[in-house]
Amino acid sequence: MPRNIASEILEGLQEAADYIDGKPTKTRVTTVNVPEHVDVRSVREALALTQAEFAARFALPIDTLRKWERGVREPDAASRAYLTLIQRNPKAVEETLAA
Repeated sequence: MPRNIASEILEGLQEAADYIDGKPTKTRVTTVNVPEHVDVRSVREALALTQAEFAARFALPIDTLRKWERGVREPDAASRAYLTLIQRNPKAVEETLAA
């Protein structure tokens, strides 16, 4: 018997409220460690890609990539996490984006 979507939403909200209140929940909390700094140029160069190729392959705005590499801007936490994934397993990222 399929569950009612409204009851699933209410259950999720209650679980979130319980978690915030410090009550035990069945939710599993995972800590994610995002590096404070990623050397974007070295990630790109390790893959032997030009800036244009890297930006196109990993769906990044080329102007943003250039600013990161020149040190004009630093990637935010989500971007650092994404760049770390690219660095560690570029094939998985490419396959995921191609799907």
